[in-house]
Amino acid sequence: MAEVTQEQTHDKVTIAPSVLLTIARYATLGVDGVAHMGSTPGGVDRIFRRNPAASGVMIVVNSQERTVACDLYIVIEPNVSMREVSYNVQREVARAIHDIVGMDVLAVNVHIEDVAYDTH
Repeated sequence: MAEVTQEQTHDKVTIAPSVLLTIARYATLGVDGVAHMGSTPGGVDRIFRRNPAASGVMIVVNSQERTVACDLYIVIEPNVSMREVSYNVQREVARAIHDIVGMDVLAVNVHIEDVAYDTH
């Protein structure tokens, strides 16, 4: 769980990792050029890492330092700049997490898994 502590009052707010996953996913999907989320790598590695993951988003939370790192797996629309879309995703996810939760974002790693071409 992510914890945000108020310095003066010693009050504590605990944020479930699923909240961070949701924020990252919706911020990603709001970027022009992102068709949809890809699939999060699974298997034994994910079980042993115990990092929260769902719907194309994996996060690592450092509660003591109040920081987050994200890995995003996306499928992009055809005829867009992969570099520009990736940069916009990084910027929007970092902004959303910082603005909504107040945690610093150490990294937003974007993995482009495919291009969503029509099969017609």
